[in-house]
Amino acid sequence: MDVLDDILASLRLTGGVVIDGGFSGEFCVHAEFTPQHCAPFFPLPDTLISYHYVRSGRLIIQIDDQPAVTLEAGSIAILPRNDPHILASRCGLPAAEVDEIGWITDEGVHHVSAGTNGRRADVWCGFLGTAKSSEHPLLDALPALLTLNVTQGQAQWLDSSMRFVAEQNPPSETVARLAELLLSQAIREYVEQMPAEAQGWLRGLVDPAVSKALSIIHSRYAEDLDVEGIAREVGVSRSVLGDRFAELIGEPPMRYCAKWRMRVAANKLRDGKDNAASIAYAVGFNSEAAFNRAFKREFGEPPATWRRKFELAD
Repeated sequence: MDVLDDILASLRLTGGVVIDGGFSGEFCVHAEFTPQHCAPFFPLPDTLISYHYVRSGRLIIQIDDQPAVTLEAGSIAILPRNDPHILASRCGLPAAEVDEIGWITDEGVHHVSAGTNGRRADVWCGFLGTAKSSEHPLLDALPALLTLNVTQGQAQWLDSSMRFVAEQNPPSETVARLAELLLSQAIREYVEQMPAEAQGWLRGLVDPAVSKALSIIHSRYAEDLDVEGIAREVGVSRSVLGDRFAELIGEPPMRYCAKWRMRVAANKLRDGKDNAASIAYAVGFNSEAAFNRAFKREFGEPPATWRRKFELAD
């Protein structure tokens, strides 16, 4: 598992396909997932990532004043921050609000229809969600819109998987895992196309020194790591690693390591399989007391209180 897989797995994403959209002819609708979309089927997460899979026809997606993007059949649009957007047959049409178009809720999905007579575009709309405690700066570093064509290249197998998900209504865990793979593939393609001079968190994934340092931190968080040792393994000086890491990731290596350690611990607490003492040693602490102090600094409350809050929420 690489760094990106580690991060996405740590988000503990949930989600599903909740809207079956049938558009035709001339159409233009505002699209943004809201509590009313998710509430009948899923608990509403703190953070929403929305996506649209065009299974037939074509449509245009546009966010604010950004350039419009045309989606053909087999394309997926992913909105990492669920920004308001429009789905349309062409630019310039007045956009209808969601309460102005036809809705039928049946068999675990909302059926939505809009438009005039003409060519049809069928779209499955879904979301991924995560709790605030699981958020990662990777999400903030992504652009407002990612697109992915799943009918060709390395993502081709995702086309049949998406059809299976929407037609067979599998468990939400299966849907969330597939959508996570969609997001991962879209991010990888986006990162591959970034210019060499690009800066920021995503650039850290392809910077030789920073990406290797991230890999060490993610896979060996329970070890007694230090900047000097990581820099030696990476093959650069301590100062070069520290400066480059802080420039791209936004914080020093050991601060990121401490946060990652707490993220792993939080997920273990949420799973409920181990007690706090076991988790403390599993993430590299020599005492439960030291772990409790570190966890409270990161999350604002001790592990026992944090876990109890999640159990009550479930």
